[in-house]
Amino acid sequence: MQRGRNKDLSDRALGMGRTISRRDFVQGVAVGVAGVLSASSLPSWGAPQTIDALSAQDLPGYYPPRLTGLRGSHVGSFEVAHALRDGQTFAAPTVLNESYDLVVVGAGISGLAAAHFYRLQYPTARVLLLDNHDDFGGHAKRNEFEINGQMHLLNGGTLAIESPRPYSAIADGVLQSIGIDAARLSKRVGHAEVYASMGMKDAVFFDRETFGADHLAVGYKSKPLSRFLMGAPLSNKAKKDIRRVETASTDYFPSLRSLEKKRILMKMSYADYLKNIVKIDPSALAFYQSRTKGEWGVGIDAVSALDCWALGMPGFLGLRLAPGSIPGMGFTPAGYADTGGSEWLHFPDGNATVARGLVRQLIPQAVPGQSIDDLVTARVDYAALDHPDHLIRLRLNSTAMAVRHVGDVSTAKHIQVSYLRDGRVFEVSARHCVMACYNMMIPHLVPELPAPQKAALHSLVKTPLVYTSVAIRNWHAFAKLGVREIMAPGGYYSSIRLNFTSDIGAYRSPRHPDEPNLLWLTRTPCQAGLTEHEQNRAGRAELLATSFEEFERKTRDQLQRMLVGGGFNAADDIVAITVNRWPHGYAPEHNSLFDPDVPEDQQPHVVGRARFGRIAIANSDAGGGAYTDVAIEQAHRAVSELLSV
Repeated sequence: MQRGRNKDLSDRALGMGRTISRRDFVQGVAVGVAGVLSASSLPSWGAPQTIDALSAQDLPGYYPPRLTGLRGSHVGSFEVAHALRDGQTFAAPTVLNESYDLVVVGAGISGLAAAHFYRLQYPTARVLLLDNHDDFGGHAKRNEFEINGQMHLLNGGTLAIESPRPYSAIADGVLQSIGIDAARLSKRVGHAEVYASMGMKDAVFFDRETFGADHLAVGYKSKPLSRFLMGAPLSNKAKKDIRRVETASTDYFPSLRSLEKKRILMKMSYADYLKNIVKIDPSALAFYQSRTKGEWGVGIDAVSALDCWALGMPGFLGLRLAPGSIPGMGFTPAGYADTGGSEWLHFPDGNATVARGLVRQLIPQAVPGQSIDDLVTARVDYAALDHPDHLIRLRLNSTAMAVRHVGDVSTAKHIQVSYLRDGRVFEVSARHCVMACYNMMIPHLVPELPAPQKAALHSLVKTPLVYTSVAIRNWHAFAKLGVREIMAPGGYYSSIRLNFTSDIGAYRSPRHPDEPNLLWLTRTPCQAGLTEHEQNRAGRAELLATSFEEFERKTRDQLQRMLVGGGFNAADDIVAITVNRWPHGYAPEHNSLFDPDVPEDQQPHVVGRARFGRIAIANSDAGGGAYTDVAIEQAHRAVSELLSV
């Protein structure tokens, strides 16, 4: 009983009972899922009909970016897909009197780009985009808050326009067509100097569960390591080892050439390199454990040392490795090492601006305005997305269930697409279909696919992640502590940071600690010691089993412990929380520790994306890289393949 009372007191102290913006359920979209499950086989076609009731997106006031609580893969967006995966059958579909030139399954950036490329070839084409979420954009989600009458924005998914390689003419052409000149805008949109001018630095939070005591160390990379580590709950040996990793110029393979060293590092995890080659203390190893989660979604035990060298992580100063990648390296470092990467551009809502630009181009009636400067603050009219008079329609809360050719695959002229919406199964027909959804789900949606292609698609396991947006009343605690971003090697969230300072059009970011601001917290759940995909599966199961209440408790607890020295009070200072839960997050990329080294044409994402009759496959999964330019390029490839059918 005493333990229960202490927990209640702790929750009250953290503000768990306070009234804030934290809605869990979204427009009732989970209603009716059980009602359509039946012993009926799918599909069973009937006479053509029309939809006889308005859906959520057609109702006044529908505006998902303002919703808080659990977002991303929210309640209602994934249950049907899981049921389909598990072999459950559904009620017979209602056949709608709707026929399209193209149906796109998935209204993320790849799906929207597919509609864009298709319309370039057929300006009068009728296109329907279906998405299982309550908003368009896929992972490029927008979190929008109104605090004291002011709009505050943060990315709920894709952070920025960036890539390990320069954007291709195809990908850059799409951006230019919606008014985004990344090179030009990057010079006037971001204002990183705002926090720097206030003396705010990066920090590391040592948590008591991992290191024995809570301690915030300010000035990582900007102070001498001896000063930065002063007071940290580490042994003298661990501190010495960290200084050695960061500054020593030791060649641990003095008799080997650069290429030979790279081949060894490619098959050795960064954790094993630090532990067995550099020989650092276990608590020093814990200091680096989460360092790779932002790029790969797993800790350093599941990322190669060579990949970490290519991204500039510490410990390689004396190895004298020649620039450039070698066959078998991962997508990310290979690109950085060889090309230097693309322009970096962050809009206030991340790449949700890219998605909004594509929607404005496809359905101009839905997104008011004319330029990139007014796009960020435009309020989307969701009721205009699925208007019967428009050539292009975007239908939300609609989970695809089956995509089949009418007749033999080699001679078919049409396909049938069935989907579930508002508790009912519907079916439409089309000449072509682009599957721009999670590639691992496609075998369940297109059961006619050849077995080797199904196996390849099933193997494309995505990385789970959480981006939590927290609205705070002011940011005095950050200013007092002199911090703008905090890494937490053992924390529930591996990093938190004050929102990027980014101005465009009428949108203005906070400049003074008295103003409200947003925090961006990142978590990539994984289980150290397993292969990357096994860690991904474990993390996904954890995310789906975690309630919003638990996310909120962990959020409040970590912020309170990190920022208490600056006077932060979680109960009073937090005004809203949005948890963007992505059980299927980053697209899978090649991992030299666990993935076989096979020729390009035998890699799973290449085998899996093969055109199947009038069905083509897009998404960043199909390109083997978790980047917006990859998603766009795969949309272009998919549409190009369909143009010959």
